[in-house]
Amino acid sequence: MTTKTAKGLTIALLLLATLSPALAEELTLEGKTIGITAIGTDHDWDLKAYQAQIAEIERLGGTAIALDAGRNDQTQVSQIQTLIAQKPDAIIEQLGNLDVLNPWLQKINDAGIPLFTVDTATPHAINNTTSNNYSIGAELALQMVADLGGKGNVLVFNGFYSVPVCKIRYDQMKYVLEAFPDVKIIEPELRDVIPNTIQSAYSNVTDMLTKYPNEGDVGAIWACWDVPMIGATQALQAAGRTDIRTYGVDGSPEFVEMVADPESPAGAVAAQQPSEIGKLAVQNVARHLAGQEVKPFTFAPAVLITKENAAETAADFLPK
Repeated sequence: MTTKTAKGLTIALLLLATLSPALAEELTLEGKTIGITAIGTDHDWDLKAYQAQIAEIERLGGTAIALDAGRNDQTQVSQIQTLIAQKPDAIIEQLGNLDVLNPWLQKINDAGIPLFTVDTATPHAINNTTSNNYSIGAELALQMVADLGGKGNVLVFNGFYSVPVCKIRYDQMKYVLEAFPDVKIIEPELRDVIPNTIQSAYSNVTDMLTKYPNEGDVGAIWACWDVPMIGATQALQAAGRTDIRTYGVDGSPEFVEMVADPESPAGAVAAQQPSEIGKLAVQNVARHLAGQEVKPFTFAPAVLITKENAAETAADFLPK
């Protein structure tokens, strides 16, 4: 068996293990109304997960009330209030600032409405459907350390620590670096922003390259998602800095394309499957409403795409 075949079989088995409950039963949302509130859909991952939820609700015969908060915390709070008032059969909440959300997620519980989440780890949800962000954070950090040869300085974007998945990935990265004392994070850390993420990252990295102009001053740039890494990579290319690599999470087609390009300084991306995550979240809602047991977490597999394996792994994530 070739290495490529073995990897394909492993991914297939992981998918089968994750999806087997759905294959073994008939699910339906006939006559059910499901509310969806997403913090935003301007990012490729967010949009695909959101659209997949709507499509799966409709495929199972249900009605979706789908609301997009446009990256505004208070808008999402208002959306949650609206959904509670409409009394749907269940609510799915996608991403957002947990410090803001938790009191309102509790209000969903208080209203007796089953709560499910996508990429939001909270005790108020019956189930959170997500990638294994502990594994993603550690694997991406280990790849970065390996590419650095166990020694070097890292620029870190850390603007969304209150978002649970970013917190997990950041904490796992820091945990890995504890074992590699010669890999150091440059202080102060940079902050990624929404909106204008790419432009802001480009500007920040350009400024840091001026501050650290010599080869070896910086070896890598990391963020808990990959949109800022698009801007960071563009800044490196504009400056002709081939000595620095960038690392992020999600699998945005533009960044995957950069990782797959041998000439690009993009180093690796942990590519998730947002459409699968959105679909699985809805299937969990259907199981719960049918009286079946649903576990607290459902994990969809992710793929670590690197410079070395991109020829085998990147195709499904490249721009269509």
